[in-house]
Amino acid sequence: MSTFHLSRRSVLAGTAAVAAVVSLPPIQGRATAATPAQGGYRWRNVVQGGTGFISGVLFHPSVKGLAYLRTDIGGAYRWDDRRGRWIPLTDHIGWDDWNLLGVEAMAVDPAHPDRVYLALGTYTQSWAGNGAVLRSEDRGVTWKRTDLSVKLGANEDGRGCGERLLVDPRDSDTLWLGTRHDGLLKSSDRGVSWKAVDFPVAPSATGQGITLLVAAGRSVYAGWGDSDGTSANLYRTSDGVTWQAVPGQPAGPAARVPVRAAYDRHTRELYVTYANAPGPNGQSDGSVHKLRTSSGKWSEVTPVKPGGTTADGSADSFGYGGVAVDARRPGTLVVSTNNRWAAVDTVFRSTDGGRTWTSLKDGAVLDVSETPYLKWGGDSPKFGWWIQALALDPFDSRHVVYGTGATLYGTRDLKHFAPQIRGVEEASIRQLVSPPTGQAHLLSGSGDIGVMYHERLTASPSRGMASNPVFGTSTGLSLATAKPSYVVRAGWGDHGNGAFSHDGGKTWAPFKTQPDVAKSAPGPIATNADGSVLLWSFGTANPAHRSIDNGATWTEIPTFPQGAAPVTDPADPARCYAFDTTTGTLFASTDSGRTFTARATGLSSGDTEFQLVAAPGRTGDLWLSLKGNGLYRSTDGGATFTKVSSCHASHTLGFGKAARGASYPALYLVGATDTITGVYRSDDEAKTWTRINDDRHQWGWTGAAITGDPRVYGRVYIATNGRGVQYGEPV
Repeated sequence: MSTFHLSRRSVLAGTAAVAAVVSLPPIQGRATAATPAQGGYRWRNVVQGGTGFISGVLFHPSVKGLAYLRTDIGGAYRWDDRRGRWIPLTDHIGWDDWNLLGVEAMAVDPAHPDRVYLALGTYTQSWAGNGAVLRSEDRGVTWKRTDLSVKLGANEDGRGCGERLLVDPRDSDTLWLGTRHDGLLKSSDRGVSWKAVDFPVAPSATGQGITLLVAAGRSVYAGWGDSDGTSANLYRTSDGVTWQAVPGQPAGPAARVPVRAAYDRHTRELYVTYANAPGPNGQSDGSVHKLRTSSGKWSEVTPVKPGGTTADGSADSFGYGGVAVDARRPGTLVVSTNNRWAAVDTVFRSTDGGRTWTSLKDGAVLDVSETPYLKWGGDSPKFGWWIQALALDPFDSRHVVYGTGATLYGTRDLKHFAPQIRGVEEASIRQLVSPPTGQAHLLSGSGDIGVMYHERLTASPSRGMASNPVFGTSTGLSLATAKPSYVVRAGWGDHGNGAFSHDGGKTWAPFKTQPDVAKSAPGPIATNADGSVLLWSFGTANPAHRSIDNGATWTEIPTFPQGAAPVTDPADPARCYAFDTTTGTLFASTDSGRTFTARATGLSSGDTEFQLVAAPGRTGDLWLSLKGNGLYRSTDGGATFTKVSSCHASHTLGFGKAARGASYPALYLVGATDTITGVYRSDDEAKTWTRINDDRHQWGWTGAAITGDPRVYGRVYIATNGRGVQYGEPV
């Protein structure tokens, strides 16, 4: 626990045709995060503590302690003020709807506190599905869904811009939705149906479209992200029908994209933050302006103009991101810089309408003891980066929260800041290893935050990210089955791309050398059963390498199929395997990885996500997941494979402790035994399967990794793409 933390009670206090309207099952909502699943399992997050970009935070203006949070790939959350944590609201989203785990925007109804709306859709590319709008009458406990015929982009540039979804201030039945490429949509029936409406500028196929919607009195303002810096980028409607450019608005590169806006109802002033790009990346200029809506007068109130230099001579370039006004004190507001890497981003506060400002970073005391990974392998955490989500509690003028690329910070005294992230887990998990012995039951490899050593499942790892070196994204993680204290990892890093541990992953040391290609193309890595051999793959354009001296020297493996993931036999240190996904061929080595020869051929090919795993404690017992083509097994070291008839589809497979009386490890599968993609367990060597998740616990795409715990029967760990590590246990 933190030596300082905020009170847990109120820490937050054309036509778009409708494709389908469906009702969704109740989700976790107001129940605890450990609600038992219908399949007899209790599901919880392995605690890391945030780890992803917080793209929006929204306090309800009328209800103390009620707030919502959105992420770019990990769904939405509601603040539970009684329990002092965030409750996930979108875990019911299933495999086929993975694209809906990105939340483009959210909206609340000031007049009806139980109503909440979400606009979902992660990508706008042709391969991604269309967006959808969820609507709830009970704060997200249950949902109804309307599928749209347009795409939304919650994980694209501009994802930290203002809310693109808004309840009309004149009529609670009317909602507005701004899109990136399809103009402005309107609903007159509380989100049940949507249609495009006239807007003064045409959408661009490659642009940002509408970046924000905000109510100011009875008017609605819309930001436009595709201006060239000279044309209008802020529009207004006073009657809900016609839209006009707001007169006198600022122009130039520093005001090209309106990022966010907030309205002070006491002074009738609208504050707008601008940048020369939508962010969160790519901003180098920006400004802050306010509009007195009663007179139409604009004033620039930029705290610090970008373009200077820091003490070491670096360019102090950045844009402006978040803005929030104090509902209790006229003229009091906060704004944030964004993409300010040289001098580090900050939050500015003003109590006189922007005439003077104070940087909250100056003199701030940061306490990240609850989520130590925020030290990023060093001693001092950053105050912030990618600060676009910014909110001010309408019931507490000194309660400010802001999102970063990995957490949500909060303060109640404008001086002491700590992560206010309990319940939010947004990591994209790539690898999972559950050691058979030792203090940690789990090691995880993630995108952006490298490898973590989980000595407890219910608290963020005390050691933070694996360091020496620190990785951004993990690409490989492997344990020596006969010597589980020895672990190796690989990933993207500035100070080395491979490391080893002799204490089960507690501490690490970099390889003494690494192949030249490792810096530009680090890939999966594996150690054999006794830790005497390392195999490291570097993509389809480069040969794999082998080391027999713990990474001191490396040699190429000409016969290893380039791009394949190395798999080592858990019982025989001399045996190694690789599945060539381009040709559908299983390669094997019996000389500790010196040479590989083709064995089984003619298996499915063409998909890089096919996975090969070896059963623990056995020699030559291989299982091959071929996605929609099913699951195959070899008991002769890959010479032949037989299709597993009980499995219709297999995306990822893992093993855990055997059931009582069983001689074979429990199998865990993300796949389908018939038509339902889910999480399954088999206690009888894949003869029969039991689904162990349910429709409330699906977490979108879960095809990266799954493993059981070799020490606890029934416990399973699942890698998600945006909801961290989920673990389930029988109840």
